[in-house]
Amino acid sequence: MASYLIQILLPLSNNGGAPFPGADFKRVRSELTDQFGGMTAFTRGPAEGVWEDGGEITHDNIIVFEVMADELDVRWWSDYRQMLEVRFRQESIVIRSLQTRLL
Repeated sequence: MASYLIQILLPLSNNGGAPFPGADFKRVRSELTDQFGGMTAFTRGPAEGVWEDGGEITHDNIIVFEVMADELDVRWWSDYRQMLEVRFRQESIVIRSLQTRLL
């Protein structure tokens, strides 16, 4: 049976370097659990995102949230991404999906 693995990459700190409160991440965890019945958060030792922006190397420490879904509701995810961008004061938050098959 095909399903989708959806990953959300959220920064641990705002653009000024101040960490987001833990309550912000608990809220995401609760929203995803309510919507999908469960989730996984990779919170041990933050992942690091690195990219080039106008010739300058930039990086963020991030936390990755994952959910599994039988269907991919693109509109719901687009709305949720926009809400997270406002909440975390980001120009862009990455949410990506991978079609998977349970073995």
